[in-house]
Amino acid sequence: MSNIVFSKTDLQKIVALAKQAGEAIMQVYAQTDLQIEVKQDDSPVTAADIASHNVIVAGLKQHFAEIAVMSEEAADISWAERQTWQTYWLIDPLDGTKEFIKRNGEFTVNIALIHQGKAIAGVVYAPVLGKCYSGIVGQGAWLELNGQVSVLDISDTAVQSPPIVVGSRSHVSPDVASYLQTIGEHQMLSVGSSLKFCMVAEGQADVYPRLGLTSEWDTAAAQAVLESAGGLVVEYPALTPLQYNQKENILNPYFIAASSAWFARK
Repeated sequence: MSNIVFSKTDLQKIVALAKQAGEAIMQVYAQTDLQIEVKQDDSPVTAADIASHNVIVAGLKQHFAEIAVMSEEAADISWAERQTWQTYWLIDPLDGTKEFIKRNGEFTVNIALIHQGKAIAGVVYAPVLGKCYSGIVGQGAWLELNGQVSVLDISDTAVQSPPIVVGSRSHVSPDVASYLQTIGEHQMLSVGSSLKFCMVAEGQADVYPRLGLTSEWDTAAAQAVLESAGGLVVEYPALTPLQYNQKENILNPYFIAASSAWFARK
């Protein structure tokens, strides 16, 4: 499958699936006991992560049976097998589990389509906020809120003065602090999960520097949304495109997600 055609109709199937997963998450969110367990890497997992995973995997098998799936909750797939994948789904059934546990609403369902190392389509759904971001690279990006769909397009958006930087609510790294010093005067916003990319895609922030550890499923869907909206996600400091499934471990390098104007500034 060297060429892949992914239509807006296909994207709508993924949007519907993300919303179904969101409903499964919200059923757990409403309960007093979130059934929190701790994984080997000390990160939390809840009954909601698992419920969302099951909904998404079942839906993808139904609609796109021929395409492989990798999920944070089913990541034990050998590199020997993954190396053969031209196209696959990369999902984080509940991105921002810590935000979910804090009940601040800043968590998302992330579903991305990867083709030849690139995130070519993605859906990011925040069930508490009622926001669903979606995009197909080369075709456009959209935000659905309260039943209203708007186009996301920051290709001609100028950098704000002072620039608005969005960062993590749960992690702040020393390297980000150093990067911020190079920017000079700026305004800092904090938000959880993939919503940081989405704020850039909406034009609410200029740049999201992530100079710390993330996994490939944390970023793929939102990268697709942002790049579909005219933004860029690049490795830092190399400034080469952030790619997927290029190596055995699934950790991302440092990266910067921003509007194209951010990278063009002097």
